[in-house]
Parts: sequence; C-alpha cells; structure tokens
Amino acid sequence: MKLHFFKYQATGNDFILIDNRSGELRLSVEEIRLLCDRKFGIGADGLMLIEPHPSLSFSLNYYNSDGSQSLCGNGSRAAVCFASRLGIVSDNASFIAYDGAHDAQLLTNGLVRLNMNDVHEVIYFNQDVFIDTGSPHYIRFVDDVKNYPVAEEGRSIRYNAAFAERNGTNVNFVELLPGNTIYVRTYERGVENETLSCGTGVTAAALAASQHGYTSPVTVKTPGGDLSVEFEKNRTDRSFTGIYLIGPAKMVFQGDLEL
Repeated sequence: MKLHFFKYQATGNDFILIDNRSGELRLSVEEIRLLCDRKFGIGADGLMLIEPHPSLSFSLNYYNSDGSQSLCGNGSRAAVCFASRLGIVSDNASFIAYDGAHDAQLLTNGLVRLNMNDVHEVIYFNQDVFIDTGSPHYIRFVDDVKNYPVAEEGRSIRYNAAFAERNGTNVNFVELLPGNTIYVRTYERGVENETLSCGTGVTAAALAASQHGYTSPVTVKTPGGDLSVEFEKNRTDRSFTGIYLIGPAKMVFQGDLEL
C-alpha cells in the first residue's frame, strides 16, 4: 500500500499527518509503531489521521509512537495547520479529539491558539502536583531544570503504582523563572522518553505555576521553543476555565511510503 504523508513539527514535537477523509485507511498498532520508528520508518513522536465529522470541521485521531491514544496539544495545533493546508478550515477550526471537542484559531503571526478543556481537579503530592489536561501530567518544580535527569526521574514517576489505573502518567519538571515565565522539560508516556515539548504538559505546568503566583498568560520555554498558556482560575475550588495553548506549528516535508 502506497501511503502519502505530511511531516509537521510544533516546538520540536514532530508528527506524521495523513489525510484520511475517505475513511479508507486503517492502521494497526504495529503499523503505527513502524511509521513512527526513527530508523525503520518516517520517525515521529506521534501519528494523526484527519477524518470527516458530521458537524465539526474534522475529526482528529491521534496515536502516540507506541500506538496508544491520548490528547496531544502540540499535535492538535499541527493538525489545525494541516487542515488549513487541505482547505478544510481557514481562520477558525472546530474538531473532535480524544478528550472531546476543541476550537482553535489560526493567528496572523503564524501561531495557533488552541482551546483546551476545563480542568476541575488538582491533586497535590506534597509539593508536587497532578493535573489532567486531556492527558495525565505530574508536575515537579525543580532548580536548574536544564541539567536535571529528566529521563531517569521521569521514568521512575511514570511507572509509579499510584498511576497504574491511568496507565501511568506523563512527568514534567518545571523551573520558575522571572517575568511570569517557566521552563518545562517533559517525559512523555507513549513515547517513553523526553520530548522537546509537550502541549498538554506545558498547559498543566502553567496551571500548576499559578499556585506560585504566576498569572495568565504564562510564557513557557521548552527545549523545542516557546509557547504561552492563557487561563482563568477559580480561587474558590481551584478549577480552571478559558484555557488556551498558543504556539507555532510548521510543515517540514511530505512524501510517499510503501507500507
């Protein structure tokens, strides 16, 4: 089978995108893993299928590189750019993803502003925080995050028994910087390693930083680039609404593959 694909990156998170509006393509977990493999396939942190939806702009099926599914914030922003390239959307988009419906805007400066679902629960583990932003995220505030052993520490928390019912958790290590800015490094579940950026992770980290006095919009630095997160915090029950993830996404190349 000949497969036409597009490769996108969003602050260093890279994705394979496929136009499946015909509905004819059905990929197995093994095929997804092969396509995402960086030596035997195209190579990516995840794979996405753009498919039709009866009332929204499109349906987005996202797969991590191990074939598991979740919401991907950076991937969703890349998918909106891809949908624009396909002529499905122009300035505004609405789509269904793993955790429900989302809206997004393509801004004039090349950024995508993605509406994330509300967060109603924040769980504290001493000084650490757990927040589900469509994908589960554990947040630990550290000093000198650029030299922190993210892979080793992230792996130990990711497989902790406390998160077994959730199939584990993503883990974010966050340094608080001046100027309402944070620096985030993420160990991603499903990739099983550190990635250059994680959209749902930086969103969770920005929300968690609000307990340290950081206010919307929070500037977020990652190894793959800069993003920002907007939100409204309910100080009564610590819930969050009006959450937006804002950052760039860009097509890298397209090609054909025999599968």
